[in-house]
Amino acid sequence: MRTVIAGGHGQIALRLERLLAARGDEVAGIIRKAEQADDLREAGAEPVVLDLESASVDEVAGRLRGADAAVFAAGAGPGSGAARKDTVDKAAAVLFADAAVKAGVRRFVIVSSMGADPQHQGDEIFDVYLRAKGEADAYVRGLDALNWTILRPGQLTDDAGTGLVRLEAHTGRGPIPRDDVAAVLAELVDTPATAGLTLELISGPAPVSVAVKAVAGN
Repeated sequence: MRTVIAGGHGQIALRLERLLAARGDEVAGIIRKAEQADDLREAGAEPVVLDLESASVDEVAGRLRGADAAVFAAGAGPGSGAARKDTVDKAAAVLFADAAVKAGVRRFVIVSSMGADPQHQGDEIFDVYLRAKGEADAYVRGLDALNWTILRPGQLTDDAGTGLVRLEAHTGRGPIPRDDVAAVLAELVDTPATAGLTLELISGPAPVSVAVKAVAGN
């Protein structure tokens, strides 16, 4: 299986690349800076240098052709201004989804955020972020050509993963280690029966594989 990850140098993406490579999958990560390439190679991923803020749909589709799945895990990140919430968290997600459609990659997983809502009110940076993520999610939901799953983690931590999660349509707020987010993404990529679901994720009682099978109806 070949998976292409947007935001390939992100903290969750690097963890996901390691997991996918370790199980024998082929994985590529789209990065903005060539100097990030060695970190991806160490994780077992093929680095693809491409700026999603300036690339065309055709350029991105060219990198996606032949993939079995696409994961959007890019983000403007803390410390970025409102403008980049729009160009990365929203516009790059829309571009990546359009490119997946053009490339014929049906399986599409997007890392969103708990509380993401296109109607979210407020003018603070985090308000803009939640609106941008919500708008991106709404756009992806409208693409019938994609078998999409939207994952909305709670408060991200760098604690060691436990492999135990709560994955439901509505979990309520709570923390979740990035290790466990990556583990859930690895399962979701391989579980197309979760297509059409928007899922919240926090730490909880269920092993990752059990939690994913449960929402998939297995």
